[in-house]
Amino acid sequence: MYSEKVMDHFEHPRNVGEIEGASGVGTVGNAKCGDIMRIYLDIDDGGIIRDVKFKTFGCGAAVATSSMATELVKGKSVKEALAVTNRAVLEALDGLPSQKIHCSMLAEEAIQAALWDYAEKHGIKIDGLEKPKTDIGEQEQQEEEY
Repeated sequence: MYSEKVMDHFEHPRNVGEIEGASGVGTVGNAKCGDIMRIYLDIDDGGIIRDVKFKTFGCGAAVATSSMATELVKGKSVKEALAVTNRAVLEALDGLPSQKIHCSMLAEEAIQAALWDYAEKHGIKIDGLEKPKTDIGEQEQQEEEY
């Protein structure tokens, strides 16, 4: 069963859309379930995320995690956004069913992919940022094998 917050973010998602000329765009997917998430960041010269939008193709949990992730990074610094983990998204939504946890992983990876794109476009290095995965299904499969 989904929490009230998950249902609210699914039925009334925040920050849906695209940002033309975005500072950074990150697209990730999960080939295993078919979810695709794209996050757009508008970052000012001081490194603050002025605006954030998303487009997600997937289940209700994917939409809800995308929506919550955008809320968690909006108005934050690049460093603060980098610290938004799948656990933070899960906690902000009051949890997800175990079979939907991968949606929160997608949200974390999409934020990191957008930050990576921003860093690449501006020729900067962001401490702690690693090249993002484009398919988190590979990560899930590796975790299942252990």
